Amino acid sequence: MSEIIVFIKIENIYNDIKMRKCLFFIFLVPYICFGQISEGDTLLVQSRFSLTSAWQTGNVEMLSIRAKLDVSFAPSKKFAFKTQNSYLYQEFFKKRADEDIFSRNFVYLNPQNRVYPFAMAFVSTNFRREIDFRYFAGLGITWQLVRHKNNLLKVALSGIYEKTDFAKTVFNESKYNGNENISTWRATFWLFGKHSILGNKLVFHYDCYAQPSVNQQNNFRGQAEVGFDMPIFRHLSFTTNLIYMYESVVILGQKDTDTILTFGLSYQFKK
Repeated sequence: MSEIIVFIKIENIYNDIKMRKCLFFIFLVPYICFGQISEGDTLLVQSRFSLTSAWQTGNVEMLSIRAKLDVSFAPSKKFAFKTQNSYLYQEFFKKRADEDIFSRNFVYLNPQNRVYPFAMAFVSTNFRREIDFRYFAGLGITWQLVRHKNNLLKVALSGIYEKTDFAKTVFNESKYNGNENISTWRATFWLFGKHSILGNKLVFHYDCYAQPSVNQQNNFRGQAEVGFDMPIFRHLSFTTNLIYMYESVVILGQKDTDTILTFGLSYQFKK
């Protein structure tokens, strides 16, 4: 419920620095209480939390923290809710380089079917790209190509409306210059997979999407996250993730791609 409240109210208060700190606790504190999960599973509750970090002092001072929480709740076979939240913070020589929040929220109808509809709402911030606030929401449909105990492969198509508020008004695409915010309609193409290999000793998972604008030429965004989980014992696993992000419209002087490779631990709970 907290994620829905954030989505409704946050746009009017994102300029408040104290609110930024509050958001950190909204997303991070639940991690302490409780991660690749599927809304199509018949389990009532699934959660997966992963945490990666690095700290270095001396000639190079660096601090990096990335936390991610996925939770799925399915009170019946006809309805499921899934929320995926991540927080990234990095600083070099005590100067902030990244502080990003990303929350993806879905509602699914009849997720046990091979084809089923969904609604979604995303909110995010990105310090490095100087995105003060972004939200998009829309409707879509999922098709489960493969659904097996050890293999899951899904594709989806959705339509969304998006609005992004930037900290600056000069862009690499000059036609957007002077605008503090950019709004557009997008089509979104999804690919999701999870595969257990080597006798369930290794889990390979990926989550990719591409979002071309339907009304603005050369306005395209995409992201791919690929990772491996290696079980250590019970619910605890070693995890590594490679994240690639691309945006064609960025503030002038910024690169249009970012790549992050992380290592750490994940904890998965199912009931």
